[in-house]
Amino acid sequence: MSGTDDKSDVGADGTRAGDTGADTNAGPGAGWGGTNTGSTPGTGGPGTDGPGTGAGSTPGTGGPGTDGPGTGAGSTPGTGGGGTAAPPALTTPRGRRPVVAALMLGMALAAIDGTIVSTAVPQIVGDLGGFTVFSWLFSGYLLAVTVTLPLYGKLSDTFGRKPVLIAGIILFLIGSVLCAAAWNMAALIAFRIVQGLGGGALQGTVQTIAADLYPLKERPRIQAKLSTVWATSAVAGPVVGGLLAGYADWRWIFLINLPVGAVALWLVVRHLHEPSRPRPATRPRVDWAGALAVFATGALLLTALVQGGVAWPWLSAPSLGLFGASAVLAALTVVIERRAAEPIIPGWVWRRRTIASVNLALGALGLLMVAPTVFLPTYAQSVLGLGPIAAGFVLSVMTLSWPVTAALSDRVYNRIGFRLTAIIGIGAALLILLAFPLLPYPGEPWHPALLMLLLGAALGLFQLPLIVGVQSTVGWAERGTTTASVLFCRQVGQSIGAAVFGAVANGVLAARLLDAPVTGLPDDLDAVARALEDPGSLSAAATDYLRRAVDAAVDHVYLGAAGAAALALLALITLAPRRFPVISETTAPSATGAADRQDASS
Repeated sequence: MSGTDDKSDVGADGTRAGDTGADTNAGPGAGWGGTNTGSTPGTGGPGTDGPGTGAGSTPGTGGPGTDGPGTGAGSTPGTGGGGTAAPPALTTPRGRRPVVAALMLGMALAAIDGTIVSTAVPQIVGDLGGFTVFSWLFSGYLLAVTVTLPLYGKLSDTFGRKPVLIAGIILFLIGSVLCAAAWNMAALIAFRIVQGLGGGALQGTVQTIAADLYPLKERPRIQAKLSTVWATSAVAGPVVGGLLAGYADWRWIFLINLPVGAVALWLVVRHLHEPSRPRPATRPRVDWAGALAVFATGALLLTALVQGGVAWPWLSAPSLGLFGASAVLAALTVVIERRAAEPIIPGWVWRRRTIASVNLALGALGLLMVAPTVFLPTYAQSVLGLGPIAAGFVLSVMTLSWPVTAALSDRVYNRIGFRLTAIIGIGAALLILLAFPLLPYPGEPWHPALLMLLLGAALGLFQLPLIVGVQSTVGWAERGTTTASVLFCRQVGQSIGAAVFGAVANGVLAARLLDAPVTGLPDDLDAVARALEDPGSLSAAATDYLRRAVDAAVDHVYLGAAGAAALALLALITLAPRRFPVISETTAPSATGAADRQDASS
């Protein structure tokens, strides 16, 4: 352990203020067939694809940032390499207010998107048709958000946050207008992808600017406000979407983005003033070849994960072809990025132990969050017999406890450090996930609700310290790229989780149906859920058997989610340095050598 590391981490030997916050990253997940979306740090989303809907939002962390100079005996800022002056706070305390309002409005656009659209799916399908492909309304948006995150992160580090955020808002609004004017399902899906191109910029850049605005000790203010946006969106989105679809027209779901986005755009243009930076000796170059390679690789991989087991069998030619092509493109991407002067995904993102461990841990978080956000609403309706609103409430209680523990987590990691705090959080989450299969059948609604309340509290203690910690190890010039890598891994984790757990649930249910003591039962999860919505079509014995089969399928999914939590725990224990190599807010590494040495010595 190097001396610099010992003195520059959060812990008893050098106290550091932290930021708090929660953003959501749950996706409108499709039903049991395996399709899902997730938006991120951000969006809360009910899952609709066939059987039942259920609102849900997964709070996540809000703002990236760098750590400030340590206080307390023996606290010294770490070094990060060549060292260039990092830009100071963007505005004065009074001038921050309109910028914060702009960030909250921009975040609201992304946060409410999934929840408000999913409630109007029946009306959209009834008007435009395309029931067999409507899940791409969410999957297409997810695809665009995920694959553009690394590009926007690099662009914000190279050209500044403001132009990237402005471009993101404009793209999102253009996509909203086009969605409202869609004439068929294919057009609507294409325009949702345009929206996702803007949503990718909103997700990463809003988080990064939030950390740029405030010094470390003041960041809890902005994160508390951003957390409120996510929590409000999780509750208000389904209500507003249902009202507009039922009493107006589903097209208004997209049109209401316009006034919100226009105000946010005006506030950003007028009030967000980034500090001037030294003009680089050479003209910045954008790695467009790398960006295209990342986009193509992500597009093929996510398409294979989203459609596998739904549009075609997992071992069919389309699935194998997509996975094979994505593997080839991934290898090509590595070659391109290693040769690029300014790569979209720099190698130091994975060479530094701290960033690599956080990427893996939060990728596992995206994986495990599929269990509550995608499968719990169907469990609540099919097993507990709740309606869609009550089922959504069972999940939404998680959004109440997550921001609270996230807001209070700085009191923990200031004492024991980022790594140990996150280990405690994910360890508790592991035990809670393992407890789900032990719930009685059929049980009371408060049983899973209590577990979700506890799970939200545990994950708030897990995710925020990791985000704050990893942002504290980089300077201004690397913050956008680091943020994007974390969000990208979490999004990919969600996609993989939906595919894997969808296959697990379908496999368990198929085995139960094969050995069913009664005849005339449906043969897949979507059909099972639809049959349980109309219990009069089944005998009492058949209904009870199907409910028990769904209960067993969801139990296995939660066991899988516990396995993902164990992977996150393993990554933190074996890979993460005991003390994160925090650097000073006044320096930003321009090279990776010294920072790499810090992590390696931790």
